[in-house]
Amino acid sequence: MTSQNNINDMSHDELLSHFKNLGIRSLEDDNLDAFVAVAKKKRWSPMTVLKQLASRELIERERRSLAWRLRDSRIGSCAPMADFDWGWPKKINRGVIEKLLEASFVDRGDNAVLVGTQGLGKTMIAKNIVHNAVHKGHTALFVQASQMLVDLGAQDSTSGLERRLKHYVKPKLLCIDEIGYLSYDQRAADLIFQVVSRRYENKSIIITTNLAFNDWPTVFPGATSVASLIDRLIHHSEITLIEGESYRKRQAKQRKSAKARKGKTK
Repeated sequence: MTSQNNINDMSHDELLSHFKNLGIRSLEDDNLDAFVAVAKKKRWSPMTVLKQLASRELIERERRSLAWRLRDSRIGSCAPMADFDWGWPKKINRGVIEKLLEASFVDRGDNAVLVGTQGLGKTMIAKNIVHNAVHKGHTALFVQASQMLVDLGAQDSTSGLERRLKHYVKPKLLCIDEIGYLSYDQRAADLIFQVVSRRYENKSIIITTNLAFNDWPTVFPGATSVASLIDRLIHHSEITLIEGESYRKRQAKQRKSAKARKGKTK
């Protein structure tokens, strides 16, 4: 037990060590000196000191929690929606997208499906939805369909598979990107069906795909679980279609035109 005399003799470093052991991180390093200086200058009462300390610690824990959730979401680099050219797609329901960006559907455990050809910004939109959900306090995970299915398919034991399934079921929001670009076998269909089924009506899923659901049997040829998989995904789901020419094709044309103009001026 620490006596009163020992408390009075406690050094700066010892006090910091005690704060760290107690899980108090808002006064680490130079923050303690700055906090004490402000308290002295403003002549805070003992109760005010405690209130200020509690407030700072809550803010610091919120900051750290957000940083951890963003790291665990695996969204990586993400262009903000302010950079999205709403006028480029021939068809896009901006109102629906902006509603999804509010991430309120995650509170209800609903799903969202973004359908469109390659290069129209589906992944960008999905990452921004995940980003906003994390900022609202939700846990999330962004993963490409191929990456998730390779991970699950590589498990050679029941316990290993169960552990990885729990990894994809645990977050409040799971975004599965790019379903439809590759074909998978019956086992892959069954694995993604397990993930979707375990999350059904409880935790949200975002799907980005280049194919309408009618074409999904081509992604999982011969798989008997496809119909049930689609049924669970579209129930309580906002499905939005994006149509138009690829942004990347447009950029390639612009670069080609700029190069041609530059060549003419020489």
